[in-house]
Amino acid sequence: MSLEPSAVAGATSAESATRYEAAAYALLRLVFAIVILTHGLPKALGIAHGSMADPMAGSIGLIDKVMGLPFAPQLAFLVMLLETVGALALALGLRTRAVALLLAFEMVGISLALGPTWPWIDRGIEYPVLMLFLSLYMAFKGGGRWSLDRRLARGR
Repeated sequence: MSLEPSAVAGATSAESATRYEAAAYALLRLVFAIVILTHGLPKALGIAHGSMADPMAGSIGLIDKVMGLPFAPQLAFLVMLLETVGALALALGLRTRAVALLLAFEMVGISLALGPTWPWIDRGIEYPVLMLFLSLYMAFKGGGRWSLDRRLARGR
């Protein structure tokens, strides 16, 4: 007889691992959303963020001057919505796949804007690259066990 806590409680180690994995994924999704929200709120509220006195103007400049895309103010507004409303939805596990996929596209754009030299330390390319792959993981996995996506799916 095993003296592992999961065996004593009658659960197999696989069941315990699944339960802990679901909680860990929900925590990952929440922390990821909080990090994204810390970039969206300063844009939405018009307050400084780090060394940027006006993050929304910084986003507009990046989209316009660095990426050369048209409609920079409108695209920056959409980015702000994604980083605020989208982050809140992601924290709740609501429309997880769609929000995560949009965030992945944003991270690709940021990564390309930092190229072609892809600086590792000076401009922090590792941050958007890591966020890109976390976003892709969430886009493939969905909301998980502890999400509104799952609750809504059960209600149908």
